[in-house]
Amino acid sequence: MDLDKFFQRYPVTEKVLAAGVSGGADSLALVYLLKEWADRQHKIIVALTVNHGLRPESGEEAEYVAELMKAAGIEHHILVWDGPKPANGIEEAAREARYGLLREWCETQGVKNLLIAHHSRDQAETFLMRLQRGSGVDGLAGMAPVSYRGELKILRPLLETKPEALRDYLREKNIRWVEDPSNGSDDYLRVRIRKLLPELEDKIGLTAERLSATAAQMGRVRDYLEKQSEKFIRSCGKNWSDCAYSLSCGEFAALHEEIALRVLSGLLKKIGGRVYGPRLEDLQRLRQALTAQDYRARTLSGCEILRQGNKIWIVPELKGAVKLSKQQWEDFCNLYPGYQKIKLPYKLKLALFQKQN
Repeated sequence: MDLDKFFQRYPVTEKVLAAGVSGGADSLALVYLLKEWADRQHKIIVALTVNHGLRPESGEEAEYVAELMKAAGIEHHILVWDGPKPANGIEEAAREARYGLLREWCETQGVKNLLIAHHSRDQAETFLMRLQRGSGVDGLAGMAPVSYRGELKILRPLLETKPEALRDYLREKNIRWVEDPSNGSDDYLRVRIRKLLPELEDKIGLTAERLSATAAQMGRVRDYLEKQSEKFIRSCGKNWSDCAYSLSCGEFAALHEEIALRVLSGLLKKIGGRVYGPRLEDLQRLRQALTAQDYRARTLSGCEILRQGNKIWIVPELKGAVKLSKQQWEDFCNLYPGYQKIKLPYKLKLALFQKQN
């Protein structure tokens, strides 16, 4: 639980940081640890609690957190998930709603960093869940210490910390936490895996720490592959005013399959404005199609993928967009003469024109 060591490795320059606090032991321990660290570093911690409204007690729990934060001198805000809740996939929907509310608050307030209390057992459970789903390197790498949702940086400083240590810390401070009853429900895969972990350790010596360490090793592989794909995009791709990217067909075809898939995924996320990349099967089909002689334009993840002039073009999918006249494009090129003698796909012209207007 050495936050100084974490922030030495992943420094933050901003004065104000936000932390997600549910009232459970993990997030409460995180926010108290952060307060101690912030006082030493002359920074400010803001605690954010999402009232999801999925249980009758959720409102009371949010208010309990508010009382704790007031007593500790920590600024606190309750964010409410309004509206109807889905009948199916509630766990995933609640997670996305929680991150959506946290991200919206941070962006509105100009806060760049959000801290989350995932710990080593969470990492082990995530590894097994993704193994069960047949995930590749990225999935088995588990949760990264630092990731992004849009411009918001998500930091997880407790990934190497055991949950028992967090509870011991709260007991020492005489702080009571809230137990979520859903944490014991077999309706959720994560809970079933959590109950299985002691048996795996007892029968075959497979501990949560070993699973977490394996995820960390896969994380290093993921980071290397990401750097190689980013290197290719920087050196061989062209960014068209953040409206589109183009790639040489020949250079793309020469890439190792894993790097090629990552290049496509990264560019589709960026141009399509998505948090997650497309499914692996969709990426594999797209890559295969791009090598065919009779390739025809495809759409995926809010993008249109074209092949024109020995280049692959990834442009936004502009549904219902008005047409761009020849005169409008000539007027645009008079304002931005750098585009006058370049042969561009019509869809990119339209995207560039709309961005400037």
